[in-house]
Amino acid sequence: MFNKDRWKEILEVLTSNWFRTVLTAFGVFWGILILIILLAAGKGLENGIKQDFSGVATNTMFMWTQSTTMAYQGLPEGRNFNFKLEDVDLIKRNVSNLRIVSPRNSLRSQSGVDNVFYGTESGSYRVFGDYPEIIFQNSMYTAHGRFLNHNDIAKKRKVIVIGDGIRKDLYEEGEEVLGTYLKIQGVNFMVVGTYKEKSSNGGNQNAERQIYVPFTAFSQAFNRADNVGWMAITAKDGNSISNLKEDVINTVKQSRKVHPDDERAIGFFDLYEEYNKIESLFTAMRWIAIIVGTLVLISGVIGISNIMLIVVKERTKEIGIRRALGEDPWSIKKQILMESIFLTIISGMFGIICGTLFIYGVNTLLDSVGPVDMFLNPSVSVGVVTAALITLILSGLLAGFIPAQSAIKVRPIDALRTE
Repeated sequence: MFNKDRWKEILEVLTSNWFRTVLTAFGVFWGILILIILLAAGKGLENGIKQDFSGVATNTMFMWTQSTTMAYQGLPEGRNFNFKLEDVDLIKRNVSNLRIVSPRNSLRSQSGVDNVFYGTESGSYRVFGDYPEIIFQNSMYTAHGRFLNHNDIAKKRKVIVIGDGIRKDLYEEGEEVLGTYLKIQGVNFMVVGTYKEKSSNGGNQNAERQIYVPFTAFSQAFNRADNVGWMAITAKDGNSISNLKEDVINTVKQSRKVHPDDERAIGFFDLYEEYNKIESLFTAMRWIAIIVGTLVLISGVIGISNIMLIVVKERTKEIGIRRALGEDPWSIKKQILMESIFLTIISGMFGIICGTLFIYGVNTLLDSVGPVDMFLNPSVSVGVVTAALITLILSGLLAGFIPAQSAIKVRPIDALRTE
């Protein structure tokens, strides 16, 4: 395999016609390059979208009330209703394998109408009444101070946690935020903490312009009684919220006297189901990239096979002489296979190197210009590169097999007569 004379002969054959060799190798080079770029682009898109889900409990559904469309138990159709706090405990008791059931209320900010005031500064922001567990369901972390706790809930403390974007809007640079008071629709709340978004490392200023208030204090301050606007419900690990969704909805239908067949009375959004659709999309994209890259690679391998047939045809007389002198047919076959594998691997490796440099250049550019929406850190795993190398070796064998078979079938007497 590592015979010096044999490798010298291989190099002489491949360099005897540089232009033809380069054109032949380009097909394999291009196939590997396209495969790597497509896979890296798909991975970059996947990383970017999944970054938006960073820290979010994806095994979650959101549920809210709508108008009924069917009369039931003496109650009319078109009835508006609300969830109650008792429904939260009912769901926890009746539906197993749930990790978090978070009731929520909110004040919607209106465009052009400020609802939050601090000194002479003011702004329009979304205000949520929540339980402490909401931090485990959202993509956030406490940046300064603390988050809500169950003592706040039990004592109905008028405390709030604000987003870092609000801190920048209402406070001077370097001003202490903790212990200050914000007035929300005429009610004073003390700031006990600030939060940032995990998904953007604190860069998502729109999402960081929200305020979190203990659910009980919110209900008391804004006259919500025991009403619940909507719920965020997360299943335990190893259980799908999609499989538990029907039990949850049926439980609150029974509690709120909604007809069991009324499909529109309760709205919901299944985050787990949507996330799985995204995962399926990325799987399909990976397979498309692999199929397209493989097809381009196959076209390159076919080109190498055709050129090797031409090379064998050109060396028919040489092969005949070597056979007449007693050279073993396997030695000739091995020579052709080695030439094919060598050309395939060299061109493929060059494609891998160029693909790696391209990915490095794209990542360098992304680092210099900052984050790009839905695109982050395009890359190709070591496993993909290893699989590409194995594919190159098999492709080289495949490309050289038919020419090698053709070479050993030539009879010495016929080969010597070839001009």
